[in-house]
Amino acid sequence: MPGRVPITVRTARWCAAHPWRAVAGWVVFVALCIGAGAAAGTNKGTFEDFWVGEAGRAEAMAARGGLTPAPVEHLLVTAPDGGRLDRADADAAARDAARRLAGLPAVVDVADPRPSRDGTALMLAVTLRGDKETAKQDVDALLRQTEAVQKAHRDLRIEQTGSASVSNGVNDKQGKDLQRTELISLPVTFVILFVVFGAVLAAGIPVLLALTAFAGAVGLYGLASWVFPDAGGAAISVIFMLGMAVGVDYSLFYLKRAREERERGNGTIGHTAAVELAAATSGRAVVDSAVAVALSLGGLYLMDDVIFSSIATGAILVTLVAVAGSLTVLPALLSLLGRRIDGRRAGLPRTDGGRAPARPGPRRGAGGGRMWAAMLRPVMRRPLATLLLGVAATAALALPALNMRLGTEGKETFPDSIPAVAAYDRLTGAFPAEGPAHLVLMTGDEPARHLAGLARRADGDPLFADTAPPWVSVSDDGRTALLRLPVPYAQNSDEATRSLQRLREQLIPDTLGRVRGAEYAVSGEIAAGADYAHHQEQRLGLVIAFVSAATLAVMFLAFRSLVLAALGVLLNLATVMVAWGVLTLVFQGTWAEGPLGFESLGFVGSRTPLLVFAILVGLSTDYQIFVVSRIREAVRRGVPTRQAVVNGIAGSASVVTGAAVIMVSVFVSFLFVDRIEMKQIAVGLTVAVLFDAVVLRALILPAALALLGDRSWWPHAPGPKGGARALGRAAERRAAAAPSGAAER
Repeated sequence: MPGRVPITVRTARWCAAHPWRAVAGWVVFVALCIGAGAAAGTNKGTFEDFWVGEAGRAEAMAARGGLTPAPVEHLLVTAPDGGRLDRADADAAARDAARRLAGLPAVVDVADPRPSRDGTALMLAVTLRGDKETAKQDVDALLRQTEAVQKAHRDLRIEQTGSASVSNGVNDKQGKDLQRTELISLPVTFVILFVVFGAVLAAGIPVLLALTAFAGAVGLYGLASWVFPDAGGAAISVIFMLGMAVGVDYSLFYLKRAREERERGNGTIGHTAAVELAAATSGRAVVDSAVAVALSLGGLYLMDDVIFSSIATGAILVTLVAVAGSLTVLPALLSLLGRRIDGRRAGLPRTDGGRAPARPGPRRGAGGGRMWAAMLRPVMRRPLATLLLGVAATAALALPALNMRLGTEGKETFPDSIPAVAAYDRLTGAFPAEGPAHLVLMTGDEPARHLAGLARRADGDPLFADTAPPWVSVSDDGRTALLRLPVPYAQNSDEATRSLQRLREQLIPDTLGRVRGAEYAVSGEIAAGADYAHHQEQRLGLVIAFVSAATLAVMFLAFRSLVLAALGVLLNLATVMVAWGVLTLVFQGTWAEGPLGFESLGFVGSRTPLLVFAILVGLSTDYQIFVVSRIREAVRRGVPTRQAVVNGIAGSASVVTGAAVIMVSVFVSFLFVDRIEMKQIAVGLTVAVLFDAVVLRALILPAALALLGDRSWWPHAPGPKGGARALGRAAERRAAAAPSGAAER
C-alpha cells in the first residue's frame, strides 16, 4: 500500500498546478505582512526592559524616588588645534550658545560655562526635558543651534555630545552602513548564483525570494514587537543578514535539486516531476533545517533579555517566511518558467510549439563532484588519522577561546568618525569627571548623610575622579538619595572594573552596609555592563543545553539515528568553539586592526559569543541535514555506507559549496559596518561557515562516518525506499496525460 504523500510534495504539486494563484497568494501575503507591520508600528522596549541585576535594582530605586538622572547634552568649546583657548572668545561663544539653547522648548536648564583645569576647553551642560527616549527626539534641534554657533564663531571648535546625540549618530551611521552592505551583498550574491546556475532567471529567483522574505519578516516583526519589544532596532541587521543567508540557501537547495533530477533523467523527467522530486528530498531537508534554525534561535529567549528576545523573534520570523516561500512560490515560479530557467541549456524550439530535450552534455557540478570524490578517497582510506588531524586543527583554533574577555559597548567603543563620539573623547579628556560614573542609590534614614560619608571614603582614591563637593540628589520624601561617583577611565578598562569592585566589595560594606535597615545598590554604565555580562554567564549554560537538546531531537527525527544526532551536536559545538577562538585571536589582539578596519578594545562584545552560537548551530545543522540526507538516499538505494558517504558528499558538493560561498559573501559584507560588534559577528560567522563547509565536511564528518560504518544509523538502519522515485514516476504519468504544453511546465 503506498505511503502517505509528504506535505512538502502535496504543497509543491498544488502550487505547480496553480502557479498564478500561488504567486498571487505570496505577493498578497508579503503585502499584508508589510501593511500590518506599518499599521501596528513597532513597540520599543522601555528602560525597565533593560534593567538587569543589581544595576537594575538601583535604577528601580531611582525611578521610585524620582531620582532618575535627566538627559544632559554637553557643548564643548576648544581651539581648533587643541591648544589653549582665548578665554574672551570662548566666553562670547558660550553666551551665544546659552542664549540660543535656552529658548528651545526641550531645554530645561543651561548651566554656567565651566573651564577645564588646563585652560584648553570650556563646557556647557544642557539639561533636557523628559527621559532618554524623548531626548533622542529633541536633540536634533540642539544640534542645529550648535551648528549655528559654530558658523558664527569660526575661529573656535564648538561641538556637542551626550547620550542622545551619540545614540542618534551611531544609529544614523549604522543605517548608512547597512545600505552600503545591501548594495554590496545583493549583486555579489546574484553573481555567485549565476556562476552556480549559469542562467539569469535561476540566479535571480533566490535573491528575489530572500528579499521578499526579509520584507515580510520585517512587517511581522512589527506585530511581534507588541509581545517581544524591539530593543532599539538591534534585530533588523540580523533579520537582513540571516534572511539573505537562509532565504537564498533554501531556494538554492530546492532549485538545484529540481535541475539535477531533470538532468539525471536525460530528458525523460518532466519539469513537474522534477519539482515534486525536489519537494520530496530537498523540500524535506529545508523544513528540517528551518526547524533546527528556529529552535536554535529560540534558545535566546532563555536569556530573559530584551535584546536577545527581539533578535530571536526577528531571526525566527525571517527563517519561517523564507522556508514558506521555498515550499510554495518557488515551485510555482519553476512551473511558470519551465525550461527557460535553464538559460542556454534549455531545449531548442520545436515546430509543434513544444521544446526538445536539453542538449546533451555533462551535468553541472559533475566536475566539482569528481574533485570532491578524489579529495575524499584518502580520507576513506585512513579515517582514524584524518579524524585525529581534524580534531587537532579544531582544538588549535578553539583553544584561544579559553582566554576570551567580554566587555560591553560604550561611548568609547563607537567610531570617531561620528562627530558626537569624537566630541565625547575630547570632553572626557578635558573633563575626566564627565565620563563614566557609578550611581549609588540608598533608601533609609538620612541617606544623604551616609552617601556623603561614602564619598569621603572614595575621595583621594585614584580609581575615582576628584569631585568636590560630592554630587548627591535627594528624593522629595528624603528617604532615597543618589550619589554620583565619576571614574576617570574608559568604561571597559581594567581600572573601571577595579573601581566597581572596590566600591561594591569594600567601600559600601564599610559604610552603607553598617546602616540598619538600609537598602542600597550601584548602577551606572560600568555597573550595568558588568551585571549584564554576569547575567549572560549565568544563563549561557542553560541556553547551550537547550539548543543542543533541540538539535539532538531535530537530527534524530530527521534520520532516526541517535548516533548521527549526537555526532551533529558535537560538530555544532566544534564549529562554535572555532568561531569563539578566532574571535579572541582577532579582536583581543591588534594584528588584524588594519585589514579589518577596527581599533582593538581588548575584549569581545558580551552579546557576540551567544549570538554567534545560536546562529551557527542552526546553520551548521542546516549543512549537516542536507549532506546526510544525500548520504541516506544512497544507503536506501543499496549503496554501502562508506561509498554512500563519498557519493552523498560529492553529490551535494556543488550546492553546499555554493551555499557556503553565498553565506560568506553576506557575512563579509557586514565588515563594512563601522561598528565593532557587527564586525565581530561577521568574522565569527564567516570563519565558522568556512570551517564547517570545508574542514568538517571534508575531514571530520566523512572520517567519523567511515569509522562508524553501518553503526552510524543506529538504532534504525535506513532500508531500501523508493518513495521519491515513485513520486517522480507518478508525476510523469500525470504529465503524460496532461494536454500538450502543460507537461513541459
